[in-house]
Order: sequence, then C-alpha cells, then structure tokens
Amino acid sequence: MFSQGQLIFGGFFLVAFVIAIIFSYRKDIKIHKEFYKGNYKILLGFLIFIGILFVIKVFFKR
Repeated sequence: MFSQGQLIFGGFFLVAFVIAIIFSYRKDIKIHKEFYKGNYKILLGFLIFIGILFVIKVFFKR
C-alpha cells in the first residue's frame, strides 16, 4: 500500500513532530499551569458526554 520511502518519511515525520510537541510543551509549562487550571474538569465532562452518547446508541439499537 505504501512504498518503503513513504513509510520511512512517515516514521521520521512522526518522531520529529513528537519531539517538537514535547519541546513546545516544556517551554510553555509555566503558562499552562497559570492559565489552564481545572482543564481536567472539561476533559472529564467531554468523556462523560461521549460515554452517555455511547450508552444511548447501544440502548436504542436493541
């Protein structure tokens, strides 16, 4: 499906992208702690909402 060159490029791109994301996050960690307090509550709310949608889907499928 993919050539060997495409797979190698994809692998290098993934590694470089992850390194860039880690570097950027570490650079801005002080700002994140100051401005994004309580983010876990929003994430938890989204996960609960998606879980409710899944339960509704399963319930109405039967």
